[in-house]
Amino acid sequence: MPETTPLLVNNEFDNDSVPESLIEVTEDTATELGLTVSEYELIKKKLGRNPSYTELGIFSVMWSEHCSYKNSILQLKTLPRSGGRLLVEAGEENAGLVDIGDGYAIAFKIESHNHPSAVEPFQGAATGVGGILRDIFTMGARPIAALNSLRFGPLNNERTKYLLSGVVKGISHYGNCFGVPTVGGEVYFDSCYSENPLVNAMAVGIVKTDETASAVADGVGNPVYIVGSSTGRDGIHGASLLASREFDEKTEDMRPTVQVGDPFQEKLLLEATLEMIQAGVVAGMQDMGAAGISCSTAEMSAKSGTGMDINLDHVPLRESDMSAYEIMLSESQERMLVVVHKGMESQAEAIADKWDVPMDLIGQVSDSEKVRIQKNGTLLSNISADYLVLGGDAPVYTREVSKPNYLKKTSIPASELVEKYNTKEDLEQILHQLLSSPTIASKRWIYEQYDSQVRTNTVNIKGNAAILRLKELPGKGIAVSTDCNSRYVYLNPYEGGKSAVAEAARNVACSGAKPVAITNCLNFGNPYDPEVYYQFSEAIRGMGDMCKALDTPVTGGNVSFHNESKNFAIFPTPTIGMLGIIDDLDKTLSSSFKNIGDKIAILGGIGENLSGSEYIKLKTGEIIGEGQYLDIAKEKNLQDLILNLADKQIVHSAHDCSEGGIAVALCEKAISSTKNFGFDVSVKSNDAVSLFNESQSRIIVSYDTNNSKEIERLADSHGVEFEEIGTVTSGSIKMGNTIKSSIKDITTIYEGSIPNLMKSN
Repeated sequence: MPETTPLLVNNEFDNDSVPESLIEVTEDTATELGLTVSEYELIKKKLGRNPSYTELGIFSVMWSEHCSYKNSILQLKTLPRSGGRLLVEAGEENAGLVDIGDGYAIAFKIESHNHPSAVEPFQGAATGVGGILRDIFTMGARPIAALNSLRFGPLNNERTKYLLSGVVKGISHYGNCFGVPTVGGEVYFDSCYSENPLVNAMAVGIVKTDETASAVADGVGNPVYIVGSSTGRDGIHGASLLASREFDEKTEDMRPTVQVGDPFQEKLLLEATLEMIQAGVVAGMQDMGAAGISCSTAEMSAKSGTGMDINLDHVPLRESDMSAYEIMLSESQERMLVVVHKGMESQAEAIADKWDVPMDLIGQVSDSEKVRIQKNGTLLSNISADYLVLGGDAPVYTREVSKPNYLKKTSIPASELVEKYNTKEDLEQILHQLLSSPTIASKRWIYEQYDSQVRTNTVNIKGNAAILRLKELPGKGIAVSTDCNSRYVYLNPYEGGKSAVAEAARNVACSGAKPVAITNCLNFGNPYDPEVYYQFSEAIRGMGDMCKALDTPVTGGNVSFHNESKNFAIFPTPTIGMLGIIDDLDKTLSSSFKNIGDKIAILGGIGENLSGSEYIKLKTGEIIGEGQYLDIAKEKNLQDLILNLADKQIVHSAHDCSEGGIAVALCEKAISSTKNFGFDVSVKSNDAVSLFNESQSRIIVSYDTNNSKEIERLADSHGVEFEEIGTVTSGSIKMGNTIKSSIKDITTIYEGSIPNLMKSN
């Protein structure tokens, strides 16, 4: 490996010396790069001089919303960010780390790749998967699962079909080639996502607690390496321009800001970096995602209170004529910045060579507390690392809030919706229409493109949450889920934020796992819009209240603002990734019916809230209502009850009620049974409100008749409503005298909807 050329540390910038004299840096230059005039003035004040063009580029990406969280950090700090089983506080590392006992931990995180996926769906989604996987293994954890949360416009639109097809292919390509199972996710379709789809990628890994790595730059004099792929022009300004602006007529011109991924190279990078960590040669490591070398050098230095001297002449390039500005801002994929313990360079290089992974010495750790960048013998950037990072001197803003005007139109009282839209007529037809709605219908067309079984850890991917065995801990497992009904958040941001956390936890609990921690991906519109910031702050308040009640602290995640076009913003979408722990895999639950003659009951009450429901959308074409109110104590009691029932093994199945209400949940249980199981139930009045309302905190269970009294007793002891509504049958479904269909018919409707829409012109 070549030695780094010593930095010309005496060639400091001053007001009279501008090394990049051919490029004039002005306020206009700053605004073109996404900075505000006031931010440009702040940069000059901090530096005590005018910045060079390379420095201005570094500030533009590091102070972008995507990297600095300047408009969100004050709100994020109100969430519970420590305690429970967390081994690191939120934001301290690349991913959350949760203690699962016996010397092991789970690393997990979710992030967005929305804007790149709208511009180039295949590569945008693929590199979203690659980026989140690197966040996991840069901590020393081996990835064992991937999930996703997707949002698109109506599926009768050709562009939506193009985006959906490209995104799914991108996710499957990267995950399948890398060799990680994609085990879960969710997909919603609403017109607000037509121009701005959401692609949130989540990854989960396992690591021994004494073999973790940290994103630090410890040890003055330690060598700094770039490990992995060479650096190209792909992804330049992905963080500051593509991820931090709305879509307009220039969006299609931004394809060069979308990164290009190579999953095979990432697989080699995984093996090489994990072996380096286990060999003890790594002092610190961080992947190069958003903002590339700029971010990794600054964040690692700031965390350790050190600095870095970097020589760009030794960065391996795909194109020989790249400028310092381009090299520092490139977001080329499959790269790591690794600080190696001095004296262990040969050992580290031998491991990289074994896995055929490039490893180039580009600098060293210094005691300057500054990131100093040189190229061709010239010092081009000399910035205090603390100026650049979240939690340091990057700007932090308090934004104005205003209750959205649209709520005056949408906030129709629940009683009025019941009175106006309740009916017993044509309920079978309505049920069929709901089952064919792309938001509710089977996502088999999507998930069958993913390899869900690679590595053979997958126990179950159907139903409530994905269940994975942990081979390192025989008999033990985890459950993971992604959830958010953004319609609920749109109608009532506070209650919707509570519901997003509650449903994610409920799904995990319905699998028999104890919810222990969340990661989140907060997708919103323009934070400078007071109405959007009201949505954001209220949703976070709701999330925080629910997390505190369930003791599921936030391990970290991602904020994605500016998800809007010229015409409208997306629904506020705080996606929750939930982790649950299963101490005994023999006590897991699935959603499907198990035996003819089993009793069926609803835990938590029948409910009658139609706000934001799929039924109301079907009847009116609108998202209206006051929102889905959630009683925190009731939710906590319900989850405690289902975990108790699972532990005692006295229920055969469990499935939470969500989109489409009780009727759809019962049909999903029947369809997933694969043995032609049906049901005969009577739900209160067997009318539209009883069958299709989406009231919160409800679970449908099936069980042996002999356990009825014990389940009712336990429900009462937990303060949970218990109502036996019917029996598992064979061949057909029956709901009072209003709905009767064959299992074959509802399965055909449910399974065929998305494939048929994707084939239609």
